[in-house]
Amino acid sequence: MTEAVAPTTSASLTPHQVWIRVRGLLCAVLVLVAAGVALASVRSGDQHGHLDPRSADGRGSRAVAELLKDRGVAISVVTTLDEATARVGSDTTLLVASPNLLTPQQQSELRARTGHSAGRTVLLAAGPPAVGTLVPGVRAKSSGPVATRAPQCSLPAARNAGDVETGGFRYASDNSRRTIGCFPSDGLPTVLVVAQGAGDTVLLGSPDFLQNDRLGNQGNASLALQLLGSRPHLVWYLPSLADTSAAVENGVDSKDSGHDDRSFFDLIPRGWLWGTLQLALAALLAAIWRGRRLGPLVAERLPVVIRASESSEGRARLYRRVNARDRAADSLRAAARTRMSPLIGVSPRDAHSPATLVPAVSARIGTEDNDVRALLFGPAPSDDAALVHLADQLDTLEREVRTS
Repeated sequence: MTEAVAPTTSASLTPHQVWIRVRGLLCAVLVLVAAGVALASVRSGDQHGHLDPRSADGRGSRAVAELLKDRGVAISVVTTLDEATARVGSDTTLLVASPNLLTPQQQSELRARTGHSAGRTVLLAAGPPAVGTLVPGVRAKSSGPVATRAPQCSLPAARNAGDVETGGFRYASDNSRRTIGCFPSDGLPTVLVVAQGAGDTVLLGSPDFLQNDRLGNQGNASLALQLLGSRPHLVWYLPSLADTSAAVENGVDSKDSGHDDRSFFDLIPRGWLWGTLQLALAALLAAIWRGRRLGPLVAERLPVVIRASESSEGRARLYRRVNARDRAADSLRAAARTRMSPLIGVSPRDAHSPATLVPAVSARIGTEDNDVRALLFGPAPSDDAALVHLADQLDTLEREVRTS
């Protein structure tokens, strides 16, 4: 005798049905992964990143580096703070590509190493926190668009360059005697030269004119060569995640002290955090898309007529499978109340109100209100035997109401 196989329902899917439902999503994920790998492979050639003097792509700075080399300027690319500050001198220009990425500890150390140097320090797109530490007395204002602007200052490099594509952060100084502001935007300069001892610090609100795709526009190349080529040596500092100076606090390395105060999220690169956020947003949108309603529910006529007894048996089996004795009891009681209410003169609206139905039933059959209330509105049965007993009691009660 073979065992009958239960029909498949929406709550019990076959592997084939599961595959049909998820294959579209899996294909989309595979396409995204393949596109990401292909894009990474294509872009992994000679590109080194934004404002990298070794990069030949549009946002790199290889063009200005080659021009500086032709003028006899020796360029050194470094990725750690120790390498950058070790080469600071009167004959050196130190360019910091991303000062905003430096930790407060690194900014303070950079300020201490370059403050008394006779060389030049160039800070690209330094924001308010970085400017407050690296150049005391200077404040960075809100960033603006990059556009072609006239020098409007006495700085020889700016006057020789003429119009230049500048913008970004704007700077204000508390001591105008030691600063020269050029290429103003809304009344504040986007290029500021601050005298510091025998040297100076140059703040560039936007580094766009140093990029390969913009260097040939207007006087961009002239200004770049004059600002970066004033000394025979140029140290191009690109902050990186491999810089261990970020973990040094108060002169003590966290690795040497035996503990690390950085949290788990501090160790995760920013790109991964943004990627995780984008994936979470995509998952949320996918959930909203899959959970949307296509329209109002439409009642359809069944293709065959099903007897009421079969429907009741099917629902009873479902209740029994999930041990839903409470719902089965509620269904039995509600049906009994609905059938008895017109027999005792209770309106359908009050058929499920204990305050109205219980006294009417008790008066009809001459029994106590508490017994009727426990039978029609009592707690759920504790087991299957109690549920069967409740059904028998409801049948008996209904017969008494009909015959009385």
